[in-house]
Amino acid sequence: MTDESWWEPETQLAAAVDAAIPDCAQREWDQHVAHEPVLIGRQGIFTNRLRPFAYQLSYRSPTLEPLVSGSWSEFQHERATAHVLRSTFGRTNFEDVSQGRWLFVRFPRAYLMGELPIPERPDRLVIEVAEHVEIDHQLIGSLRNLRDRGFRIAVPGFVSRPSQRLLLPHADFVKIDVRDLDVEGRPVVELARSYGALLIAEFVEHSWLLEHSCDLGFDLLQGNLLEPPTVLDRSAARIARRVA
Repeated sequence: MTDESWWEPETQLAAAVDAAIPDCAQREWDQHVAHEPVLIGRQGIFTNRLRPFAYQLSYRSPTLEPLVSGSWSEFQHERATAHVLRSTFGRTNFEDVSQGRWLFVRFPRAYLMGELPIPERPDRLVIEVAEHVEIDHQLIGSLRNLRDRGFRIAVPGFVSRPSQRLLLPHADFVKIDVRDLDVEGRPVVELARSYGALLIAEFVEHSWLLEHSCDLGFDLLQGNLLEPPTVLDRSAARIARRVA
Protein backbone atom coordinates (compact mmCIF):
# COMPACT_ATOMS: atom_id res chain seq x y z
CA MET A 1 0.00 0.00 0.00
CA THR A 2 1.37 3.42 -0.94
CA ASP A 3 1.40 6.33 1.47
CA GLU A 4 -1.44 7.97 -0.44
CA SER A 5 -3.78 4.97 -0.93
CA TRP A 6 -5.82 5.84 2.16
CA TRP A 7 -7.13 8.72 0.03
CA GLU A 8 -8.68 6.62 -2.72
CA PRO A 9 -12.44 6.95 -1.88
CA GLU A 10 -12.06 10.68 -1.25
CA THR A 11 -10.08 11.09 -4.46
CA GLN A 12 -12.81 9.50 -6.58
CA LEU A 13 -15.47 11.71 -5.03
CA ALA A 14 -13.29 14.81 -5.41
CA ALA A 15 -12.73 14.03 -9.08
CA ALA A 16 -16.48 13.86 -9.69
CA VAL A 17 -17.02 17.17 -7.91
CA ASP A 18 -14.16 18.85 -9.79
CA ALA A 19 -15.58 17.70 -13.12
CA ALA A 20 -18.83 19.55 -12.40
CA ILE A 21 -17.13 22.89 -11.66
CA PRO A 22 -16.78 25.37 -14.55
CA ASP A 23 -13.17 25.94 -15.64
CA CYS A 24 -13.23 29.65 -14.80
CA ALA A 25 -14.46 28.97 -11.27
CA GLN A 26 -11.88 26.21 -10.83
CA ARG A 27 -9.04 28.54 -11.90
CA GLU A 28 -10.22 31.21 -9.48
CA TRP A 29 -10.35 28.68 -6.65
CA ASP A 30 -6.91 27.29 -7.50
CA GLN A 31 -5.43 30.78 -7.35
CA HIS A 32 -7.06 31.35 -3.96
CA VAL A 33 -5.74 28.06 -2.53
CA ALA A 34 -2.26 28.71 -3.92
CA HIS A 35 -1.99 31.90 -1.86
CA GLU A 36 -3.58 30.57 1.34
CA PRO A 37 -1.17 29.27 3.99
CA VAL A 38 -1.43 25.61 4.99
CA LEU A 39 -0.71 25.70 8.69
CA ILE A 40 -0.37 23.09 11.43
CA GLY A 41 0.67 23.42 15.04
CA ARG A 42 3.52 21.34 16.42
CA GLN A 43 4.84 20.87 19.95
CA GLY A 44 7.63 18.60 21.10
CA ILE A 45 7.27 15.66 23.49
CA PHE A 46 10.45 14.77 25.36
CA THR A 47 11.82 11.94 27.46
CA ASN A 48 12.35 12.51 31.18
CA ARG A 49 16.00 13.08 30.25
CA LEU A 50 14.82 15.91 27.97
CA ARG A 51 15.64 14.12 24.74
CA PRO A 52 13.31 14.58 21.72
CA PHE A 53 10.77 11.76 21.40
CA ALA A 54 7.69 12.88 19.44
CA TYR A 55 5.60 15.79 18.22
CA GLN A 56 2.00 16.68 18.96
CA LEU A 57 0.29 18.02 15.83
CA SER A 58 -2.78 20.23 15.93
CA TYR A 59 -5.01 22.33 13.70
CA ARG A 60 -4.25 25.96 12.95
CA SER A 61 -6.52 28.16 10.87
CA PRO A 62 -5.05 29.94 7.82
CA THR A 63 -5.68 33.27 9.55
CA LEU A 64 -4.19 32.14 12.89
CA GLU A 65 -7.42 33.13 14.63
CA PRO A 66 -7.76 31.91 18.24
CA LEU A 67 -9.54 28.55 18.39
CA VAL A 68 -12.25 27.52 20.84
CA SER A 69 -12.35 23.82 20.03
CA GLY A 70 -14.44 23.06 23.12
CA SER A 71 -17.46 24.52 21.33
CA TRP A 72 -16.85 22.79 17.98
CA SER A 73 -19.37 20.47 16.38
CA GLU A 74 -18.32 16.93 15.56
CA PHE A 75 -18.09 17.94 11.90
CA GLN A 76 -15.66 20.73 12.80
CA HIS A 77 -13.49 18.27 14.72
CA GLU A 78 -13.48 15.95 11.70
CA ARG A 79 -12.55 18.77 9.30
CA ALA A 80 -9.73 19.94 11.57
CA THR A 81 -8.32 16.41 11.79
CA ALA A 82 -8.54 16.02 8.01
CA HIS A 83 -6.60 19.27 7.60
CA VAL A 84 -3.81 18.05 9.89
CA LEU A 85 -3.59 14.70 8.10
CA ARG A 86 -3.57 16.18 4.59
CA SER A 87 -1.09 18.89 5.51
CA THR A 88 1.26 16.33 7.07
CA PHE A 89 0.91 13.05 5.18
CA GLY A 90 -0.66 14.41 2.00
CA ARG A 91 2.23 16.67 1.02
CA THR A 92 5.84 16.10 0.11
CA ASN A 93 8.75 16.70 2.48
CA PHE A 94 7.07 14.71 5.24
CA GLU A 95 10.31 14.60 7.22
CA ASP A 96 10.22 18.39 7.55
CA VAL A 97 7.30 17.81 9.91
CA SER A 98 8.27 14.57 11.62
CA GLN A 99 12.06 14.87 11.81
CA GLY A 100 12.11 11.14 12.43
CA ARG A 101 9.84 11.29 15.48
CA TRP A 102 6.44 9.88 16.36
CA LEU A 103 3.50 12.14 15.50
CA PHE A 104 0.56 12.36 17.92
CA VAL A 105 -2.74 13.40 16.33
CA ARG A 106 -6.11 13.55 18.10
CA PHE A 107 -8.91 11.74 16.31
CA PRO A 108 -12.69 12.13 16.68
CA ARG A 109 -14.95 9.10 16.68
CA ALA A 110 -15.60 8.80 12.93
CA TYR A 111 -11.90 8.16 12.29
CA LEU A 112 -11.57 5.73 15.18
CA MET A 113 -14.58 3.75 13.94
CA GLY A 114 -13.23 3.49 10.40
CA GLU A 115 -15.83 5.81 8.87
CA LEU A 116 -13.08 8.22 7.77
CA PRO A 117 -9.63 7.13 6.55
CA ILE A 118 -6.48 7.15 8.65
CA PRO A 119 -3.09 7.22 6.89
CA GLU A 120 -1.46 3.79 6.92
CA ARG A 121 1.61 5.03 8.76
CA PRO A 122 1.72 3.04 12.01
CA ASP A 123 5.48 3.52 11.89
CA ARG A 124 5.01 7.23 12.68
CA LEU A 125 1.40 8.01 13.59
CA VAL A 126 0.13 7.72 17.17
CA ILE A 127 -3.67 7.74 17.33
CA GLU A 128 -4.87 9.88 20.20
CA VAL A 129 -8.49 9.36 21.28
CA ALA A 130 -10.03 12.84 21.47
CA GLU A 131 -11.29 13.64 24.96
CA HIS A 132 -14.87 14.25 23.86
CA VAL A 133 -15.25 10.81 22.22
CA GLU A 134 -17.87 8.53 23.78
CA ILE A 135 -16.28 5.31 25.02
CA ASP A 136 -18.32 2.16 24.34
CA HIS A 137 -17.75 -1.46 23.33
CA GLN A 138 -17.83 -0.59 19.62
CA LEU A 139 -15.05 1.93 20.08
CA ILE A 140 -12.99 -0.50 22.15
CA GLY A 141 -13.29 -3.05 19.34
CA SER A 142 -12.11 -0.50 16.79
CA LEU A 143 -9.11 0.40 18.94
CA ARG A 144 -8.19 -3.28 19.11
CA ASN A 145 -8.32 -3.43 15.31
CA LEU A 146 -6.11 -0.35 15.00
CA ARG A 147 -3.55 -1.88 17.33
CA ASP A 148 -3.68 -5.11 15.32
CA ARG A 149 -2.73 -2.97 12.30
CA GLY A 150 0.32 -1.76 14.19
CA PHE A 151 -0.93 1.61 15.42
CA ARG A 152 -0.18 2.91 18.89
CA ILE A 153 -3.01 4.42 20.93
CA ALA A 154 -2.82 7.41 23.28
CA VAL A 155 -5.36 8.49 25.92
CA PRO A 156 -5.22 12.23 26.74
CA GLY A 157 -6.43 14.07 29.82
CA PHE A 158 -6.58 11.02 32.07
CA VAL A 159 -8.31 11.75 35.40
CA SER A 160 -9.46 8.20 36.22
CA ARG A 161 -13.02 8.53 34.95
CA PRO A 162 -14.70 5.09 34.59
CA SER A 163 -14.88 5.47 30.81
CA GLN A 164 -11.18 6.35 30.66
CA ARG A 165 -10.27 3.30 32.73
CA LEU A 166 -11.86 1.14 30.02
CA LEU A 167 -9.20 2.42 27.60
CA LEU A 168 -6.18 1.54 29.73
CA PRO A 169 -5.77 -2.08 28.50
CA HIS A 170 -5.62 -0.74 24.93
CA ALA A 171 -3.38 2.30 25.49
CA ASP A 172 0.30 2.60 24.66
CA PHE A 173 0.49 6.14 26.04
CA VAL A 174 -1.55 7.89 28.74
CA LYS A 175 -1.43 11.67 29.09
CA ILE A 176 -2.07 13.39 32.42
CA ASP A 177 -2.32 17.12 33.13
CA VAL A 178 0.44 17.42 35.72
CA ARG A 179 -1.13 20.60 37.09
CA ASP A 180 -3.93 18.43 38.53
CA LEU A 181 -1.58 16.20 40.51
CA ASP A 182 -0.56 18.48 43.36
CA VAL A 183 -2.90 16.55 45.69
CA GLU A 184 -3.04 12.73 45.73
CA GLY A 185 -1.40 12.54 42.35
CA ARG A 186 0.49 9.30 42.81
CA PRO A 187 -2.59 6.97 42.87
CA VAL A 188 -3.76 8.39 39.53
CA VAL A 189 -0.29 7.91 38.05
CA GLU A 190 -0.06 4.34 39.33
CA LEU A 191 -3.49 3.49 37.92
CA ALA A 192 -2.60 5.02 34.55
CA ARG A 193 0.50 2.85 34.23
CA SER A 194 -1.19 -0.32 35.55
CA TYR A 195 -1.36 -1.88 32.07
CA GLY A 196 2.15 -0.89 31.04
CA ALA A 197 1.50 2.33 29.10
CA LEU A 198 4.11 5.06 28.93
CA LEU A 199 2.97 8.14 30.84
CA ILE A 200 3.15 11.66 29.41
CA ALA A 201 3.02 14.68 31.72
CA GLU A 202 1.08 17.41 29.92
CA PHE A 203 1.22 21.17 30.58
CA VAL A 204 4.71 21.24 32.06
CA GLU A 205 4.77 25.03 32.26
CA HIS A 206 7.13 25.69 35.19
CA SER A 207 10.34 24.24 36.56
CA TRP A 208 8.60 22.96 39.70
CA LEU A 209 6.13 21.05 37.50
CA LEU A 210 9.04 19.50 35.64
CA GLU A 211 10.57 18.38 38.93
CA HIS A 212 7.19 17.12 40.18
CA SER A 213 6.64 15.14 36.96
CA CYS A 214 10.00 13.44 37.29
CA ASP A 215 9.36 12.68 40.97
CA LEU A 216 6.09 10.97 40.01
CA GLY A 217 7.89 8.80 37.49
CA PHE A 218 6.54 10.16 34.20
CA ASP A 219 8.26 8.69 31.16
CA LEU A 220 7.61 11.62 28.81
CA LEU A 221 7.03 15.35 29.14
CA GLN A 222 5.13 17.97 27.14
CA GLY A 223 4.66 21.65 27.84
CA ASN A 224 5.69 25.22 27.13
CA LEU A 225 8.63 25.06 29.52
CA LEU A 226 10.25 22.47 27.26
CA GLU A 227 9.04 23.75 23.88
CA PRO A 228 6.21 26.17 23.12
CA PRO A 229 3.96 25.21 20.19
CA THR A 230 5.20 26.40 16.83
CA VAL A 231 3.31 26.89 13.58
CA LEU A 232 4.51 25.18 10.40
CA ASP A 233 3.49 26.48 6.99
CA ARG A 234 3.19 23.56 4.57
CA SER A 235 2.18 25.70 1.58
CA ALA A 236 5.50 25.20 -0.18
CA ALA A 237 5.31 21.40 0.05
CA ARG A 238 3.68 19.96 -3.05
CA ILE A 239 0.52 17.90 -2.75
CA ALA A 240 1.54 14.25 -2.91
CA ARG A 241 0.47 12.13 -5.85
CA ARG A 242 -2.95 10.66 -5.20
CA VAL A 243 -4.20 7.26 -6.24
CA ALA A 244 -6.78 7.58 -9.00
